[in-house]
Amino acid sequence: MPREVREKQMLDAAVQTFGRLGYRAASMDEIAELAGVSKPLVYLYLNSKEDLFTACIRREAAALIVAVRAAVDPALPAEQQLWEGATAFFRHTTDNPDAWAVLHRQARTHGEPFAAEVAVMRDELVAFVTMLIGAAARETQDAGELTDRDIAGLAQALVGAAESLAQWANDTPGMSAREAASVLMNFAWEGLNKLMTGERWPVPPSPAADAAK
Repeated sequence: MPREVREKQMLDAAVQTFGRLGYRAASMDEIAELAGVSKPLVYLYLNSKEDLFTACIRREAAALIVAVRAAVDPALPAEQQLWEGATAFFRHTTDNPDAWAVLHRQARTHGEPFAAEVAVMRDELVAFVTMLIGAAARETQDAGELTDRDIAGLAQALVGAAESLAQWANDTPGMSAREAASVLMNFAWEGLNKLMTGERWPVPPSPAADAAK
């Protein structure tokens, strides 16, 4: 069997095992058995449990990014691009719950270097969403007050909300990718629309400012 096919089998088995049992509880014996290979062969191909887990994170992060980018047609209005990207994100996380558990729960909670690997994926998602929100702002005449810092903050908030919603959707029986995407858009788009037209939430004065009067 070609090496790439054998290695894919091992990674598939590892993602399933890590996603369902967690990094600490998963054993190389279980992964090897599920992949239908010997444990020494897993070590030969992927060196160690740490390296195997890192390989899983990198593969699944790359697959998620590809799925989101592939779904977004630059010719569409910015609002539709956000919708298509969000739907693709939730479709991928719904269709691959073990992979999302590895990325969202396991990698983030077991320290470096695993958290750093996920941070690379998140930064790429944030950069992509920043571009989409920036495009939406440019499409709206009244969006001139939106600064680059505003757009960067909105992208961070949107990605953070999507990550939490993805886990909630996977834990909620019967929740579809379109439903999850709709929740995200209903939560975010109305606020974005107001910002695009120059309307902002009136920040109340701080207690320190009141005391100074």
